[in-house]
Amino acid sequence: MTQSSSSPQAPHRHRGLVRLSSVGLASVLALLIGTSVLPPLVADQSDRAVVNAPVALLTAPISGDVAAIPVKPGDSVGPGALLARIANPRVDRTTAIQLDSKVTDLRERSLAAERKRLSNLAYLESLDTAIKLQSEGIAQMFRSEIEALKAKIASAQASAEEKKVLMDRQVSMVSRNVASPDMVKSTSQAYAAAQQEQKAAEARLVQKTGQLDGLLRKVYAGDDLSGLAEITQKRMAIFYDAQRLQIEETELKAALAEQQRLLARENTRIDSLSGTEIRAPGGGFVLNVGASVGRHVTAGDSLAALVDCGQSFVVAIFSYRQGQNLQVGSRVTIDGEPSGPRPGTVTEILPKTSDKADAGYAVPFPQTERRELYVLVKPDPAPSAPATEAGSAITANSCGVGRWVSVTREAGWVPSTSMLWRSAGDHAASLVTRAGTLVTAALKPLTAETAVAATEPAPDAPADIQAPQQAPAMAAPQVQATQVPATQVPAPETTASTRPALAPRADAMPLPPQRPQEFGPGPADPKRGRREQRAER
Repeated sequence: MTQSSSSPQAPHRHRGLVRLSSVGLASVLALLIGTSVLPPLVADQSDRAVVNAPVALLTAPISGDVAAIPVKPGDSVGPGALLARIANPRVDRTTAIQLDSKVTDLRERSLAAERKRLSNLAYLESLDTAIKLQSEGIAQMFRSEIEALKAKIASAQASAEEKKVLMDRQVSMVSRNVASPDMVKSTSQAYAAAQQEQKAAEARLVQKTGQLDGLLRKVYAGDDLSGLAEITQKRMAIFYDAQRLQIEETELKAALAEQQRLLARENTRIDSLSGTEIRAPGGGFVLNVGASVGRHVTAGDSLAALVDCGQSFVVAIFSYRQGQNLQVGSRVTIDGEPSGPRPGTVTEILPKTSDKADAGYAVPFPQTERRELYVLVKPDPAPSAPATEAGSAITANSCGVGRWVSVTREAGWVPSTSMLWRSAGDHAASLVTRAGTLVTAALKPLTAETAVAATEPAPDAPADIQAPQQAPAMAAPQVQATQVPATQVPAPETTASTRPALAPRADAMPLPPQRPQEFGPGPADPKRGRREQRAER
């Protein structure tokens, strides 16, 4: 009766277990599908974001040998820091030599023209003095002659009047037949001679007066002024020669200045070609160095690449549906930096990028999938915070280039799938670590008791057997006590190393090339490193 009554209930119990297992499996599948499909459509967060910064490529401006490179990849540099020095002693100086000879010739010719012009000016001063003295002497002589001529004219005029009176009397006497006509003839001739003498004196007076006026006006005419005219003509020739020399000197000085300018430019060019220094245009860190000391480089060869930390930004990947809630100027929060959450602003939204554009940045943009886009975020400036354990791993990268972070839209609350799994993994690792710590603490008293019991001899053992066992047991009781927990309880490091299986990090995430990480040790995932360190603590 007992077997018959219990046999009908067995199929019902199995069907209940099967139904319960099916419901549980369906619930798990629904949960997995929901967490895989819904968050990418409605999530306000993206953990596929990487810190990036533009790269300034520094090239050699001249050809030559690399004399010094005081930096190495990963060094932090400030504005104006020396990055490389190039020396080139094999510079052609033929043009500089030719220009220098031209400058010397023009300088000598200019000095000769200047000296001759100054000599002519000094000669002109002496001629002016001589002309002034001679002009004053001749003018005084003319004035004396004019006075003498005026007196002569007056005397001749008086003599002519006297002769005229005498002639008139004789004519009257001849008309009255008192005197002979021959007497009138001689008197008339004397009267005519007096008139002619007066006219000659008047003409001479006019001539001397004109010469004096011309002398005062520096117009030299006549035999008396011929010497002064020659001196004046000579002075004029020297004056014109001085003017010509001044023009020539001006032209030579202009040509000399031009040649000196060309020579200075050529010397500057030679100095720049014979040696130059390449300095950092801004602050940042050295991404790579493309040359070594002693290597010969040509103009345009790459020497180093400098990452501008002041222009760092975050490249985040969002789906098109998520991007509808973002626009230029939208506020977001950046998580995953050593200093903690940091606000930022969306500066640009790009549907895609190219390899040519990626070459200008320290880290290539992460690969996008179908119906995804790039969102560029500029972090808000913040005071520098002390380096944390996670940030100290990247010693050469002060701006965190290549670090994976997460970007959350302002007032967003729906996390992404990977963030959910990561959070679950963090909690699971924390629970495992805490359980291991509790088990270790609970087993310590039992371990100590076991070690003490192992050192005590059995009561029924012979004396000759107990004696040799007691010495080694008492010699190393502490070793046994410290070795037992290590074999029974897993260490926190072992738990942390198995944690990625609980929370996969980047199975579906394309990692960018880790170019900045070649300068210093550091995990590929900084967030994952921090979780492991927290788990170890």
